[in-house]
Amino acid sequence: MSILEEAKELTNVIINHRRYLHNNAEVDLDLPVTSVYIFEKLKEMGYEPHIMGSSGIVAIAGGKRPGKTFLLRADMDALPIVEENDLSFKSKTKNMHACGHDFHASMLLGAAQILKRQEAEICGTIKLMFQPAEETLSGAKMMVENGILENPKVDAAMMLHVSSGTPIPTGTVILFPDGPNAASADWFTIHVQGKGCHGAMPNLGIDPLNILSHIHIALQVINAREVAPSDIAILTIGQMHGGNISNVIPDTAYMTGTIRTMNENVRNLVKKRLQEIACGIGEAFGAIVTASFEQGCSCNVIDYELNQQVKTYLEDMLGKDGILDNTKSESKNFASEDFAYISNVVPSTMLMLAAGAPDEGHCYSLHHPKVTFNEEALPIGAAVYANTAIEWLKNNQ
Repeated sequence: MSILEEAKELTNVIINHRRYLHNNAEVDLDLPVTSVYIFEKLKEMGYEPHIMGSSGIVAIAGGKRPGKTFLLRADMDALPIVEENDLSFKSKTKNMHACGHDFHASMLLGAAQILKRQEAEICGTIKLMFQPAEETLSGAKMMVENGILENPKVDAAMMLHVSSGTPIPTGTVILFPDGPNAASADWFTIHVQGKGCHGAMPNLGIDPLNILSHIHIALQVINAREVAPSDIAILTIGQMHGGNISNVIPDTAYMTGTIRTMNENVRNLVKKRLQEIACGIGEAFGAIVTASFEQGCSCNVIDYELNQQVKTYLEDMLGKDGILDNTKSESKNFASEDFAYISNVVPSTMLMLAAGAPDEGHCYSLHHPKVTFNEEALPIGAAVYANTAIEWLKNNQ
């Protein structure tokens, strides 16, 4: 029986995993229900899973025969979004798996079951990584710092992400070009300490809202005039806050946002200029301005050789009609992916699995409160996880 056939036999099991995780959506690094469920399911399969850091889980398949180590990663956190669907397994928390991480974790559980059955034949070791906090770009970093890439040392890695709301038939696997394929991300806060006063006597104060407005407009100059036209930087302000009442100039105000680039030099330039512009404007108006960066990650990078090998494995398993080869595309994905903490250390690849098209009734895209996913993709994803790891180890002894 082929791996794809094995995965299809597990369809109902994988669907049950997905619906339980969807129903109990949790966010960030604290996933008590999610991690306990995955931990216990792995134990039932015969694994000896370990908790890594805050809610991370690692399990080892294979290791019975000498060989290299391949890592399979699935994230498992949700988003702080209230779901607007009428599914029987609709989230009962105030969070929602609107990015499909319930799919990722469930598919890796399905792959784990297949790999356990074939464990004696695995030419090396397969490390299963169940990661929290991808949405806050902190989970992969936490697991790397706790040793996910060591003992045994990882030689190559793969991640899989589902999509919905795009006109690609469910079950199609999309390959991306090698090199940077997901933008770096840095989250920042700019805080203005002004001097509050009565709105009728503005001359007695230092207006932080006025200063914040000047900073907001001035920051647009970085991309327009300081970043080369051949490079791309996206600086987004997502929040601006200050004041509580109409006739009072507040004492403080702040804004938060993100910076995304595909180039580390551009990333460093934008961060440097953001601080200089914000603090310089604050000084000009007599206020104290601080610009701080809270967290972030580098560009996610796809390895050319690994990507080509994985393409071959996918064609053998799904046929050429089962994949969408975008390896020659010049378009860039400016979403961020903290798998970068792994792909910047070991050869890695990222695949996308179509799991819902508009003509199939899935009209909303990722991160939308009404997004839905086609569960027919689940066994295909499980097979892709398992088959990729087995074939890579077999061909890279």
